[in-house]
Amino acid sequence: MGSTSQSARGIKAQGGPLLYPRQQWRCCLHPQDPNTPTLFRPLKIRDVVLKNRVIVAPMCMYSAEPDPSSPAVGALTDYHVAHLGHFAIKGAGLIIIEATAVQPNGRISPYDSGLWKDGHESEQFKGIQRVANFVHSQGAKIGIQLAHAGRKASTVEPWVASSGSGTAKADESVFGWPADVVGPSGGEEHIWSQGDKFWPPRELRTDEVEEIVRAFARSAKLAVEAGIDVIEIHAAHGYLLHQFLSPVTNRRTDKYGGSFENRIRLVHEVASAVRAAIPVGTPLFLRISATDWLENQPVAAETGSWDLESSFQLAKLLPGLGVDFLDVSSGGNHAAQKIEPHTNYQIDLAGQIRKEIHAAGQTTLVGAVGLITEAESAREITQGADEASAAESMISGHSPKADALLMARQFLREPEWVLKAAKALNVPVSVPVQFGRAIV
Repeated sequence: MGSTSQSARGIKAQGGPLLYPRQQWRCCLHPQDPNTPTLFRPLKIRDVVLKNRVIVAPMCMYSAEPDPSSPAVGALTDYHVAHLGHFAIKGAGLIIIEATAVQPNGRISPYDSGLWKDGHESEQFKGIQRVANFVHSQGAKIGIQLAHAGRKASTVEPWVASSGSGTAKADESVFGWPADVVGPSGGEEHIWSQGDKFWPPRELRTDEVEEIVRAFARSAKLAVEAGIDVIEIHAAHGYLLHQFLSPVTNRRTDKYGGSFENRIRLVHEVASAVRAAIPVGTPLFLRISATDWLENQPVAAETGSWDLESSFQLAKLLPGLGVDFLDVSSGGNHAAQKIEPHTNYQIDLAGQIRKEIHAAGQTTLVGAVGLITEAESAREITQGADEASAAESMISGHSPKADALLMARQFLREPEWVLKAAKALNVPVSVPVQFGRAIV
């Protein structure tokens, strides 16, 4: 793409045409109006101010270059600029880039994004920079979710796996790495799902675990240098950090296994290393699965599992790690999980964790995610989470479940969800000037 410059009117290629105009539109014209829902009030986290509390959650697109011999392996492409950029155009306060691997074998599939190559000249760095530049030009903030897939790695794209092949495995013929799928514990008994669908992991050596900590820190530093505003560490959905947290998947006998303190050690070290690697003003998020959903299941009878009480304990340690925001999801760590999804099944988990955090006198922010589709229910999740509406909520008895909400699939269905929600909640908003003729 070549070098670029920024001006009051937009982003330009050096010596070239205007690439895209800059917008400074706001999601709410009157954020201090007492009638403005908390959902549409700004949220300040360290030095970053989100113009509203609607966050686009990370969504894997399986659309990056898979060939390890290509300089563009793992790099975001024009597809990602279009995919992520249109959420910024249409009002989201923060857009989080999909799970981005900190090591090559940390990708879910060969087609996943990654940020493991050093230097500002790598295609991985440039791809993230392009997305960040565009999102910023539209008045939104951009985050990235740093991840390692662990035993869920080296799979084909989901639409290929569901096409009738009977397997999700990606072998060397499609750029997979079956011999380097890793986890806290190894062997056939630790395959994510039995049958011929996933590779058996090998157990990570202690020194390899320590290198993963350094990899997260390096990737976080590069991401911020590329223009990323918010770093999120992925410790949910049965990926590597979650695998270490849960006694169902972590049978280690070294310093990273056994007791609760040992099982959270990797998350503790990764969060501390990332916090040290990024500027003090950069917010740090952590996504967890609040529960494995294995309570009373035979697989957890002997070892126990990661449950809500475990999440309470971890949440209270986060201020000491420099984590500002806990993104609460659930499940994904074992095929025997028993989940009965309903409208508030994860939102209630977030609300319980937030209540525990506040009871401990702490202020870690909490995000809710899962089956959020309607404006009014979204309003209720966050209402009262800011100072301006807290008193009103106390009087009414309403307790907020979260400080912000994250949405994924609903944005695929309705990229303009923020604009529709504003209209439904009677919140006056400004819009991109190019869209002015269409807004009534």
